[in-house]
Amino acid sequence: MPAIVGPIKINSVEGGVINFGDSFYLSPKSAGKSASGAGANNTGDFSNTNTGFNLTNTVDPDAVDQVMNANA
Repeated sequence: MPAIVGPIKINSVEGGVINFGDSFYLSPKSAGKSASGAGANNTGDFSNTNTGFNLTNTVDPDAVDQVMNANA
């Protein structure tokens, strides 16, 4: 059945999906990549990381990591 949606105001959406009425297939579109060295992504109250030598390879020879087009 068709849905009737009235006036809507959305100030911001961060990391969520909003749908109105009839929805068959929802696919959020986003992709991200990051490069960080040893111990860079540690979390916690008392983190102790000992790294003598660190080398992060950021070379990315492929053109596309994740295709995001249309409704694929």
